[in-house]
Amino acid sequence: MSQKQMITDVLMVGATGSIGRLAVKAAQRHGLRPRALVRDAQRGEELLPGVELVQGDLEDPATLLSAVGGADAILLTHGSGSDTRRDARAHVDYGGVLNILQALDGAKPRVALMTSIYATRSDIPGATPWKRRSERLLRASGLPYTIVRPGWFDLAGATQRRLVLEQGGTGDGGVARDQIAETLVRSLLTDTALGKTFELIATEGEEPSDWADLFGALKADESGSVDGVLDPFNLPVESEPPALRADLDAVRSLRGAGG
Repeated sequence: MSQKQMITDVLMVGATGSIGRLAVKAAQRHGLRPRALVRDAQRGEELLPGVELVQGDLEDPATLLSAVGGADAILLTHGSGSDTRRDARAHVDYGGVLNILQALDGAKPRVALMTSIYATRSDIPGATPWKRRSERLLRASGLPYTIVRPGWFDLAGATQRRLVLEQGGTGDGGVARDQIAETLVRSLLTDTALGKTFELIATEGEEPSDWADLFGALKADESGSVDGVLDPFNLPVESEPPALRADLDAVRSLRGAGG
């Protein structure tokens, strides 16, 4: 049975955000049943009318246990965004992924994670390693995954619809929000996207017609590695703080849970 046939129920994390709302619509177009994780049910109903909502807070692990239950797939487009707390990226961008993985309690859904085109860049002002660290957690989990690193939201012209998937952390450019959402959903439904990490931008040209070939041209991440294939060696795991290395070990230990 293909992954597409197996996936019906998709938990959408970050569903009320600009990419998340488009991802919900894309999931519906592809016949999936999205469930939106929301902190504020009233706001969720206003932004996502008719969509099933499940209340939970990414920073409160106890609230996530029921939210992840029964999900065939999880699509994460969350981010600290306008959160002005100094440690928001650590608690939301990174901590949110950690808490979701731990809440799964042995379940093994397919996961699509949106991070950033600058996830591995140390030469960009304002860039932080927290999204890269969240990627490492997902790879360490052993779950089937795809990691999408989109370029600048909407910094692409109306005729720039040809998607370019790059690897190695050197890509730069823009891409339309609707194409980011479509790529994330397609990655859940396409076997050739499994185990791959890539930067996503758009250039002049037509939209893709063969997603299997588009994803299939990419290199898969190396088995056992917590970094994406071709990622620069500028954040060695062994140089990370002990608490972060302990998180990786904790997530690895979950692999055998649930049988």
